[in-house]
Amino acid sequence: MLSSWLTSAWAGPGAHGPNGEHLDGPTTSNAAVDAAPRFEAKTELFEVVGRLQGGELSMLIDRFETNEPVLKATVEVASGNAKAQARFHADLGDYAVDDTALLKLLSQPGEHALVITVTAGEDSDLLDAVLQVGTAALASAHGHDHAGDGHDDHGDHAWPHWLGWLIWAALGLAVAALAAVWIRKQGKGEQA
Repeated sequence: MLSSWLTSAWAGPGAHGPNGEHLDGPTTSNAAVDAAPRFEAKTELFEVVGRLQGGELSMLIDRFETNEPVLKATVEVASGNAKAQARFHADLGDYAVDDTALLKLLSQPGEHALVITVTAGEDSDLLDAVLQVGTAALASAHGHDHAGDGHDDHGDHAWPHWLGWLIWAALGLAVAALAAVWIRKQGKGEQA
């Protein structure tokens, strides 16, 4: 009975929670995972979602009515006095802006108004968006996001993932040993 109680106290490798999250891995909050600044915009023709991360402004563009990806369009992004063409990545189906001047402007904390011009075949539209950049998101925007990789912002003194398992195992063995001693003691007391 005691062993069944102990094994239910922690999840085994590969165990999943009710929302599909891994119970045996290091925990990360959604705030840390989703720290990269994001934006979205839509019109009657197009829908754009974008993210500032890894030294670029990356965007996915779909047709609003059908959700069909817009591929190989001409895309320009403007904010303030800076503007740049976005390059299409055929392998990912996204558009990326890596213009240094625009990225420097967008990496500053605050709200950044964006005007995205999309020309796909006969269709052309302007989409307005706002990119909100906070100070916590800057590390992620510059490609230094450590969410989910076992690192935290507390330097090199973070505990490795396996140490938690070792502590639980030691605690379980100690409880099992105490239970065995108690059971033996009870057995000797009944014989007398």
